[in-house]
Amino acid sequence: MFVPLWDMNQLKRVKFQYVTVGLIILNCLVYFVFETHLLLSSPASFVDALALKPRDVETVSAFIDHIPDQFRLVTYMFLHGSVFHLLGNMIFLFVFGDNVEDALGHVRFSAFYVVCGVAAGIVHSLVTTTPDIPLIGASGAIAGVIGAYLMLHPNIRVWVLFQNPVIPFLPLRFSAGAVIGVWIVYQIVSALYLTNHGTAWWAHIGGFFAGALLIVVLKRRGVPLFDSATGV
Repeated sequence: MFVPLWDMNQLKRVKFQYVTVGLIILNCLVYFVFETHLLLSSPASFVDALALKPRDVETVSAFIDHIPDQFRLVTYMFLHGSVFHLLGNMIFLFVFGDNVEDALGHVRFSAFYVVCGVAAGIVHSLVTTTPDIPLIGASGAIAGVIGAYLMLHPNIRVWVLFQNPVIPFLPLRFSAGAVIGVWIVYQIVSALYLTNHGTAWWAHIGGFFAGALLIVVLKRRGVPLFDSATGV
């Protein structure tokens, strides 16, 4: 397993990644204010009311019957099950989000993020064998960001923290293509063989491919795909 730490990729078209930072702040606020009970004593039904119910989305008729509840396709991606769940997602968003926002612009990136999250939720709902278990987490939307980053900057060098039996936390540098390639292969293999793991692998896969396709259509004019830059 590995965790991305930093990429050698400067912003070129926006001065600051306001949306990426705003999403990180929003996710953290929702978790610490409403889910931990550290600041507010939220009712136990808070997460249940905002989590995605796959059974309500798995068929066209179910989707139509639960139209008033389909706002959960957006709200679910701002909830997290634990501080580690939150931290892992926000690290990936921090590393890869700024350059995707740079390629799209602030407004398009906001829409892109939400659409990837919705696509991830729908794919998960169609494939899951446990449609009664609610889905929460930003990982599907962030998987879309990762897919877009691969399409934009496969050669950029990324520092990752590699966990292994010999040296528990070893910092190494690889190309984004190698890091993200290993990541998506792991998601696919896990989706096929770790069906009882409890992780929404198919949400990750759905979000990833949604992001990889959407970036081609939504990127700013003049932004190249498969940038040859490698970073420092």
